Amino acid sequence: NKEKPQEGYRILAVTACPTGIAHTYIAKEKLINAAEKAGHKIHVETQGVIGTEDALTEEEIAQADVVILAIDVAISGKERFKGKKTVEVPTEMVVHSPNALIAKIEEIVKG
Repeated sequence: NKEKPQEGYRILAVTACPTGIAHTYIAKEKLINAAEKAGHKIHVETQGVIGTEDALTEEEIAQADVVILAIDVAISGKERFKGKKTVEVPTEMVVHSPNALIAKIEEIVKG
C-alpha cells in the first residue's frame, strides 16, 4: 500500500463539454484548486470549440500517476493514456464535487 508521496501525485486531466466553453473551463479551475489544495501537481488540457489548449506533453503523460478525463463528449488523443490509471467522469461532477473526486483519485492511485 503506497503512501501518498510528500510532493503529492502527478495528476493529468482533460476537460471537455459539449460546447467547449463554460463547463470545460470551470472544471479545469475546480480540478486545479482541489488538487493543489490536497498537495498534488496537476496539469489540465482543455478541448473545445477553440481547439486544444495547454496540451499535455508525452513526458508529462509518462510521469503521470493518474489521468482524469472530465468529459461529456468524445475527445481526441485518448489513446495517449493507454496503460495509465484513468478515471472518466462528467464535467458536472468536477464542478460540483472536486474535492470528493480528488479524494477518490488518491484511493485509486494508492490501489
